[in-house]
Amino acid sequence: MHLERVVTLPVTKEAMVALLNSGVGAIVDALATRPACIIAAGGDGTVNAVAQRTVEAGVPLGVLPSGTLNHFAGDLGLPDSLEEAAAVIARGHERTVDVGEVNGKLFLNNASLGLYASMVVQRERLQEKHGIGKWRALLQAGWSVLRHPHTFSVVLHIDGEELRRRTPFVFVGNNDYVLQGPHAGARKSLDDGCLSVYVLRPCGPWGLVALALRALFGRIADGRDLDVFHASELVVESTHGSVRVARDGEVERTDAPVRFRLRPLALRVLAPEKHPQAETV
Repeated sequence: MHLERVVTLPVTKEAMVALLNSGVGAIVDALATRPACIIAAGGDGTVNAVAQRTVEAGVPLGVLPSGTLNHFAGDLGLPDSLEEAAAVIARGHERTVDVGEVNGKLFLNNASLGLYASMVVQRERLQEKHGIGKWRALLQAGWSVLRHPHTFSVVLHIDGEELRRRTPFVFVGNNDYVLQGPHAGARKSLDDGCLSVYVLRPCGPWGLVALALRALFGRIADGRDLDVFHASELVVESTHGSVRVARDGEVERTDAPVRFRLRPLALRVLAPEKHPQAETV
């Protein structure tokens, strides 16, 4: 790889939003120079925004994890240190990984309807109204939402089969998520070619607490606590004309029905040859 042809983009979410809203911004200009890769420095929202363009252009993506949680970088096996992550990019080892799509918009990690989207919306309102930090706002929003978990009716069409459920939470992952134990929330692979679908059964606040404890100790049961499916395509029908969808941590309204699909091996990314925790997750 010729490092002088690598382009690094701004780190902040605000800068990325401004670039995307401008129509022709730094990402498009950078891609026009035919770079060896594009580097996204930031969290999952920033990486998602840049990946949307690199998938279209077929250009490899490098990731410098400098956000809050960096789920995608972690599941790629990238080190937390920016210097070490930059060294991975410089080595130039390329992999292709799957991406998900919801109503035409890409997600690298997951997209969901229900509890989490409500928590993010309330967190942002608290931050804007009271000027408090992200984590404090998230804790307050989480407490508010989980005290009275709202359920909603959905009809799911999963690879041609129909399922009717009332649920507080529909979660769609790009590949399988570990649901329980010390590695809960991680993924073993990003190229298995499937969407993982988790539909939570209705429960009250103490039921959610009990579910979290069972997840910690490896006692979640498919069919009792939630329904688990694998699919290449999914359609979620709602009684509402539009619904909130959380996509890689960012929430937006989208028209119903909500259509999910997998795009196998659509993203070229610079990453370690093998996830260092692949054997232990």
